[in-house]
Amino acid sequence: MIREAGQLAICQLVLLWVKQLMRVLGLDFGSKTTGVAVSDPLGFTAQGLETITREDENKLRRTCARIEELIREYQIETIVLGYPKNMNNTSGERVEKTLAFKEMLERRTGLSVILWDERLTTTAAEQILIESGVRRENRKAVIDKVAASLILQVYLDSLAISKVNTQPEK
Repeated sequence: MIREAGQLAICQLVLLWVKQLMRVLGLDFGSKTTGVAVSDPLGFTAQGLETITREDENKLRRTCARIEELIREYQIETIVLGYPKNMNNTSGERVEKTLAFKEMLERRTGLSVILWDERLTTTAAEQILIESGVRRENRKAVIDKVAASLILQVYLDSLAISKVNTQPEK
């Protein structure tokens, strides 16, 4: 009985510790949709959550409201937003809209929004879906959340690499 109580206490402490870890939200912001992904509590993996759709490109109120709900639900600490630079590294119209969306998110959520290169993520997401056997008519519904998970996963991997590279040698 005492042993079980001790194990239960340890499990509760581990759960409390995991809940205090940083979770990151990944976003693939588009003209009519926003793909959403979230990291696991340890910050190792990204999982696609959903695709938020809107009728009008400029009507972001419901998109922001849904993102705020997800921030509360998953206790998000940081947002990673896909940065849509052109392949030749120039900025187009999508960059301007993304920067405006970034400012809006920071203002509404109070969280740090990190811009992350999203070049070729939609192409990679489509390839993953094709290789997974997802039919063409079903890909559109999930491609943005898969792209968001790719953006977030590359960000998480870069954090892990930088942690390894900054540890002192023994």
